[in-house]
Amino acid sequence: MYRKWGLTLTMPGSHDVTKHAKVNFDEKEEKFLQENEVCRIATSLNEVPHIAPVSYLYDGGFFFFATDYGTKKYTNLIRNNNIALDVDVYGSSVDNKAVIVQGAVEFIERGSEFRRLYTIFQSRFEWVRQDPWKEGEAPFVRVIPNRKVSWGL
Repeated sequence: MYRKWGLTLTMPGSHDVTKHAKVNFDEKEEKFLQENEVCRIATSLNEVPHIAPVSYLYDGGFFFFATDYGTKKYTNLIRNNNIALDVDVYGSSVDNKAVIVQGAVEFIERGSEFRRLYTIFQSRFEWVRQDPWKEGEAPFVRVIPNRKVSWGL
């Protein structure tokens, strides 16, 4: 970890880089990630970037969001599973807060983990209750962080 100018950076090689490796978030970062529910994700295919806002769940060092099979983000992530994610609060030129993550993704389409996530999303987000779906109709995406930067926390 490297700290300079109020930024906290986790550099490559400073943690175990296995498929299920997690970046360690400190207590302030954890609190901030639990308090927010919208982030922006960035995907890329053939060097063409795509960014989209999504509702997310932060749980156990991982980020989760739902997507439909026909979306640009799903198509991009199937072909290139690298992702960037930004959770931020900006209200003025001071007191801004953010956690930005780079990582890889896995899809959760069925099973107990799908049902667990669906139950949480359904209780947390009105849009899920208004437009429910079943296993196999739309996947959850697990973001496995491998780098992070944060500030203002």
